[in-house]
Amino acid sequence: MVEALLAFIVTIAVIAAGVFVFIRYRSGALPWQDKSEAKGKPDIASIDTVGVDDGGRSSIFASGGSKGVAGDGRPVTAGTTMNSRFVAIGVLVAAIFGSLSVKLWTLQILEGGRYGRDAQENLYTTVSTPAPRGIIYDADGIELVNNRNILTILAEGAVADDRDVVKRLSVLLGLPYNIVRQRIQDTSNGAQSQRVVVSDASLRDAAYIMEHPEAFPGVITQTRTERNYPMGALAAHLLGYTGTVTEEQLKNVAQGRALSSGDFVGQAGVEESYDALLAGDHGVRTLIVDSGGSVKQVVSETEATRGSDVYLTIRTGVQHAADQALHDLIAPKDVIGRGIGTAGSIVCLDVTNGEVIAMASYPTFDPGKFVGGISQEVWERFNTEKSRYPLMNRAIAGTYPMASTFKAFTGLAGMNYGFVNNKKTWDCQGTWTGFGEDYPQSCWNLYGHGNIDFETAIYESCDIAFYEIAKAFWDDRGRIGDSAMQDYIKQFGYEAATGIDLAGEAVGRIPTPEWKAEYFKDEPEEAQWMPGDMSNMVIGQGYVLGTCMQLAVSYAAVASGGKVVKPHLLREVKNSDGDTVIKEEGGIDREIDIPAENVKLLTAGMKRLAAEGDVSQLFLDMNVACKTGTAEVAGKRDQGVFAVFGPYDKPKYVVACIIEEGGAGAQSAAIASATVMQAALDYADGKLTADTSRISADYSVASDAGGSGGNTERTD
Repeated sequence: MVEALLAFIVTIAVIAAGVFVFIRYRSGALPWQDKSEAKGKPDIASIDTVGVDDGGRSSIFASGGSKGVAGDGRPVTAGTTMNSRFVAIGVLVAAIFGSLSVKLWTLQILEGGRYGRDAQENLYTTVSTPAPRGIIYDADGIELVNNRNILTILAEGAVADDRDVVKRLSVLLGLPYNIVRQRIQDTSNGAQSQRVVVSDASLRDAAYIMEHPEAFPGVITQTRTERNYPMGALAAHLLGYTGTVTEEQLKNVAQGRALSSGDFVGQAGVEESYDALLAGDHGVRTLIVDSGGSVKQVVSETEATRGSDVYLTIRTGVQHAADQALHDLIAPKDVIGRGIGTAGSIVCLDVTNGEVIAMASYPTFDPGKFVGGISQEVWERFNTEKSRYPLMNRAIAGTYPMASTFKAFTGLAGMNYGFVNNKKTWDCQGTWTGFGEDYPQSCWNLYGHGNIDFETAIYESCDIAFYEIAKAFWDDRGRIGDSAMQDYIKQFGYEAATGIDLAGEAVGRIPTPEWKAEYFKDEPEEAQWMPGDMSNMVIGQGYVLGTCMQLAVSYAAVASGGKVVKPHLLREVKNSDGDTVIKEEGGIDREIDIPAENVKLLTAGMKRLAAEGDVSQLFLDMNVACKTGTAEVAGKRDQGVFAVFGPYDKPKYVVACIIEEGGAGAQSAAIASATVMQAALDYADGKLTADTSRISADYSVASDAGGSGGNTERTD
């Protein structure tokens, strides 16, 4: 920069000096200049004598003939005038050549070093080679995602112009000539990078090329890696998949992360969340290239470094049970009958530290389909109503009415404000008119439950007992506020992200008067908060929405007496040398002040349901507490919801499950939940052998609603 500025100043100075000399010369002001040369034109003696013949005695010039007289009386000749013009031109030419000389001096002397360095840099080009990604393990060191070695056939860009070599490759690989040439011309990984002709070549083809290098100049074989998912669709939504980096990702590269066009990066799940850790350091090839960009020599080559290994909180045996349970419940049984429901999700958490023991969503997919790129046909198949959108992680992204599982939290809210205690009773006759005879509401049991206390209300899931709780909040809103119930419930994690280390988490909704006014701002007649909004919300219906993960987190808080965990998948990270560089301990995110007697009153009804209710056969010999739910969804069959934690005396695990169009929760979601809870308890006791067999992905889930296995009657 300094050299350039100096050269500019010198050049301007030389030009300015030349112009100055030229102007001064023309004006005759130079000290050494003969004044006779000051004028470029002769003076006219008299205007009257112009053109008049006086016999040679006069001329248009004062002295006549070839001579004239300057303004000061000195003689001026034509030769003198021409000489002054040549001198002026000479000065101007000198100035021009002077500036060119200065520029030449600048280029060769002042900036010669920089241009030399630039030329040297242009001579050498560096290109990267892909690095193997780190391995993803479960908590016990079982590989969930690894890498598979593949033989890759690569070619230098110049090979595309060698018709004979391209033709030999075409014949050997069984690919059309134009396809081979097109792949060699592909510069998506850089103009000087080696182009992938075949990414998973046979040993026979690779060996032939290696044995006949003279027939394939510029073509090499190399062992590379590609992502491998050994257990198929197991934990597919949790693990995610990789794909070619997008333009948007290239524009927003995280600090410390090197990305090039054509790289494969995590696009979903853990592969995306921990992409920077899993991605290794690219290898580097330093090349000598000519002015046309052709590679002339490989100067040096550095091997790629594999990425760090990520250990998750997942227990493969429990995860396998979760994936298989959803498949067995929902997938079609035969050509006539179908399973229970159309889609679903299930989550198993460690109550004490928030570790995700298992998380599954159905329909599912095989992440291996994305290795090396996915076809448009398969992508479209993944995104149709008929396939039920298998790429969607319903465990964290699907929002649903919480149904009667929500009663645990509206019940605790009632206790907090004194509307519920262990002596309070209600009379359920099947129909309730607490908000007026014109607005009757029914219990799911149209025959009624009679006189019941809170423990029985939880056990029977009596709607009318909870309508009474809603009425108490409504009647006392002047003292406690319009949103007292909602504010209390939100402490358990509803209407907020749980913070799980995956992208795409939904937050659900707990309706309030303010929310409704904003939501229906263009429909004033619907915007007013009504008593019916309270009675619908208190049983988990109306505008209430939550995710399966939120359901699991909220019930973990109940099981622990008010400790809200932050769910997480990461346990630790080890670098390529095997050293632990990150360790996630997990733990409690916050605590809710819940009196122990309130928790005991609530969970007593839940324990009774697991031991005596219509789900008791599913939980034999399991010391657990649970709550069923059946949500009504407009235009569809009921949705099954279920939550369970255990062991009851010292809770360790919580399982939450939602089955779309599964009918009663006791006869859909409870079935899958029991399977997963048993697996979790067996794992804790050291009785569970991890099943590492492949989980299949079935995209043939029926597009029509319903199934033969569900019960259309509500049982809660």
